[in-house]
Amino acid sequence: MANPTSRHSKARRDKRRANWKGIMPNPSKCPECGEMKQSHRVCSACGKYDGKAVLEIVVKE
Repeated sequence: MANPTSRHSKARRDKRRANWKGIMPNPSKCPECGEMKQSHRVCSACGKYDGKAVLEIVVKE
């Protein structure tokens, strides 16, 4: 297999990496409490997923 005979410059490397973009997760509204949460995840505000209590949320006083 062929190998490069000389190094690629930092600018060439950075141009290639510039096309990578992270995508923001789409938040959705929790049907139980109305807070914004990530889809297919347990709600951090009420601790429910698919209408069932999964986490017990402790409120500090």
